[in-house]
Amino acid sequence: MDYKALAKTILNNIGGKENIISFTHCATRLRFNLKDESKADKKGLEETRGVMGVVSKGGQFQVIIGSDVPNVYRELNMMGNFDGADREKNENDDRSALSKILDTVAGIFTPIIPAITGAGILKAFMALLVAFGWIDKSTQTYSILTVFSDAAFYFLPFLIAYSAARKLNCNAVMAMSIAGILLHPDFVSMLGGVKESGEALRFMGIPITPATYSSSVIPIILSIWLMSYVEPIADKISPKPVKFFTKPLITLVVTGTIAITVLGPLGTIIGDGIASGISFLNKYASWLVPLIIGGVSPYLVMTGTHYGLIPIGINNIATAGFDTVVGPGMLGSNIAQGGAAFAVALRTKNKIMRQEAYSSGITAVCGITEPALYGVNLKLKKPLIAASIGGAVSGLYLGIMGVGRYTSGSPGLLALPGYIGTEGFTNITNAVIGSAIALVVSFIAALILGFDDPKSDETSDDAAAYKV
Repeated sequence: MDYKALAKTILNNIGGKENIISFTHCATRLRFNLKDESKADKKGLEETRGVMGVVSKGGQFQVIIGSDVPNVYRELNMMGNFDGADREKNENDDRSALSKILDTVAGIFTPIIPAITGAGILKAFMALLVAFGWIDKSTQTYSILTVFSDAAFYFLPFLIAYSAARKLNCNAVMAMSIAGILLHPDFVSMLGGVKESGEALRFMGIPITPATYSSSVIPIILSIWLMSYVEPIADKISPKPVKFFTKPLITLVVTGTIAITVLGPLGTIIGDGIASGISFLNKYASWLVPLIIGGVSPYLVMTGTHYGLIPIGINNIATAGFDTVVGPGMLGSNIAQGGAAFAVALRTKNKIMRQEAYSSGITAVCGITEPALYGVNLKLKKPLIAASIGGAVSGLYLGIMGVGRYTSGSPGLLALPGYIGTEGFTNITNAVIGSAIALVVSFIAALILGFDDPKSDETSDDAAAYKV
């Protein structure tokens, strides 16, 4: 594929670089915030070879590329001299508050997914090595690998601080220094001492609530959100001759003070509240949330709102040590997308569709569903319904059995080692059964529901179309 030509086509069809406020990418799609979406040629993009689909939801204009998206993103960056961050604020942003929040969440978590996915997969494979007796926990090799797998999660506030600052248009290095305050060894030691002694910890007379910030999510997001307001004020009130010194000083002291006295504890309370709510659901209706997530995840992915679930999953792992809600539900959904695509590959007489269905089905069961979703199931409609059925049935089983994941990662077969827990193989066995249910049910449902097989010449024309 000619990534440069594809990037040029995309740039032309979205109204040029002047129409771009900001853009980033996730595992399979380019995600644009445009000044004027009416200038984007959606039909022209959809007819471009290399583009699997176009979605405009929640204030974002999303171009689905597939696994080649990093290459196209790189070419776009070089072509438009972008840096991936917001280039300017859109004064005419009339999106709803929910759309803005979801866009912000997606913008914060998309860049850090590779780090937590890599660490999560490593942790999962380490559990597998220990379970089969291929490595001993007492060895130095295991201890060092533990550092590798834990680093991204322990220092998650640093990753989030950097990404949030880029999304919220404030200084990323200053943001990381705020994260450094929360994770500084001396501060952590003081908080630990307060928990043990019961004595009050005060800063300039202000009481500080003891909290644990390693692996936390919400406290640092709230802190950098505050910083995005403090920094411009500090810039405005600082005299020009000494602004170089006073602006970062004011930003650091004001944001840091409010972070450790108000926002940090508040974020911890919110995180613990979410965890308590999940525990309540697990106790009285453990089947409900995984069932819903398993059934509706394809539609969340279509709108990009599935990124709103990522903080919940990470928070569950950070606070409870495992996640029985987001991970299991999306595991069933992703594998069901693959099962429906495999059914299409078996039944279709269209050679190009068969090839696409097989390849995208494999990608889906491994955790990346967009190729199967946009290239096969959504295009043929009924297989998408089959995937929802398979995901819901799988989610129901996983919820009833209380299956949980112990590490983060793209939900799919490759992430199954992350379901190995301290109780042995019971949890991962049920995870495997749930995955099999998703695959089989969606496969059979797709065969029963059927679909309108595309004509060979139509697909051939689509494959040949490539506008530059």
